[in-house]
Amino acid sequence: MLVAAAVCPCPPLLVPEVAAGAAPELDAARAACVDALGVLAAARPDRLVVVGPAGEDGRGPHPEGSRGSFRGFGVALDVRLGGNAGAGPEDPAAPHVLPPSLAVAAWLLARTNWSDAPVEGLGVGEPLAAGRCLRTGRDIAARAQRVAMLVMGDSSACRTLKAPGYLDERAAGFDAEVARALGAADVAALEALDTGLAYELKASGRAPWQVLAGAAQDADLAGALLYEDAPYGVGYMVATWS
Repeated sequence: MLVAAAVCPCPPLLVPEVAAGAAPELDAARAACVDALGVLAAARPDRLVVVGPAGEDGRGPHPEGSRGSFRGFGVALDVRLGGNAGAGPEDPAAPHVLPPSLAVAAWLLARTNWSDAPVEGLGVGEPLAAGRCLRTGRDIAARAQRVAMLVMGDSSACRTLKAPGYLDERAAGFDAEVARALGAADVAALEALDTGLAYELKASGRAPWQVLAGAAQDADLAGALLYEDAPYGVGYMVATWS
């Protein structure tokens, strides 16, 4: 059963080494993510499942110990899923390579020295239909008596002229509804997100949020919105459900 969830954005810029001189711009988001992970730890879960958007190569399960890297972003920084500070020597038992969203999650877990429960990751593709997302979430919630989720994903990428998806007048309203739903732990609202609109607005978090909705259907959790902003024209949100 799902006992707690944290929702965090997943831009590699969240990692200060990647952001370099622009790192202070996301200090508030980083602090909110750390607070959100504290809520997960306080729930004392038996298992933590990390869910994030992924391309074809990163879709599917990623066991504890899977490796991620930010070398593709020009930074010699490696991580491993499970809260370790660094990736360390190559582990032949964990050949999986994390998609960027789960690499950011691994970095967050390491930053907070996560050691409270076993960790597993799941990369979900942007086209995943809402029904499958909900079924996946229900399966996750049934994996242990006390399950926590770390859900990675960004909202629209169309908030400004310089945003990755350029300016789309629908983006602000979409982001406002997502922020409201995440802050209220409104499962029905997340289930009802418009898949087509989310795709057009380049909202990478749509599928992970709907996986969360599936997991939380019978959990009766309360939500709190800790952070909401669009510093680069992309909607970043941090929320907790407990």
